[in-house]
Amino acid sequence: MDNTDTKRLSRLTAILTQLQTKRILTAPELAAKFSVSIRTIYRDIRALEQAGVPILTEEGKGYSLMEHYRLPPVTFTESQANALIIAEQLVLKNKDASFIKDYSEAIDKIKAVLNHSVKDKANLLSERTRFDQNLNRERSSNNLSELQFALTNFNLVKIEYTNETKKTSSRFIEPFALLSTQENWLLVAWCRLRKEFRYFRLDRIKRLELLSEKFTPHKMTLQEYFDKFYSS
Repeated sequence: MDNTDTKRLSRLTAILTQLQTKRILTAPELAAKFSVSIRTIYRDIRALEQAGVPILTEEGKGYSLMEHYRLPPVTFTESQANALIIAEQLVLKNKDASFIKDYSEAIDKIKAVLNHSVKDKANLLSERTRFDQNLNRERSSNNLSELQFALTNFNLVKIEYTNETKKTSSRFIEPFALLSTQENWLLVAWCRLRKEFRYFRLDRIKRLELLSEKFTPHKMTLQEYFDKFYSS
């Protein structure tokens, strides 16, 4: 196998990984990512289809994997595994307990697919890496995972919220974005009580209930939100 074949095989594998990661991918996106022509991506997609990978082409949208199709576990290089371990240590500094729990469980699943040599080295790095007393930090919120779910599934949320003056009120909110700060997490959400977008500190949410009612998605990006409400 010559260098060109090796590069193409690597690219085909990477395209498969990208298709697992995102629901829809366009040929221009893939061409830009791998620094090849769109025509080359067309050939790559055909090669994957001929190899039996069930790739769906949505006219005017792009490519996706057939639902429920699963590829074999992804393998990680030693440096990629080490990067994940460092990320895990940074996550442990976070003040939201649910986020730490979910991320740690995900890391455990990733470690399970590592080969023994890389796994041993990753565990050693995990044991030998610390960021300024992160392990015993106070956890001031436990709502991040549920809010992430509500944000991506457009579920209305009911909260009991205590403001800076210590006044508690009941709110129905439509989660829009999550922002990380040094102190805690901030939720940007449409407040049905105030009829406007508001910031909510997660550590001030005393009770949270994920409702079955859906809200209409807000048709703007986070940058468009900042441009609209905070532009000078």
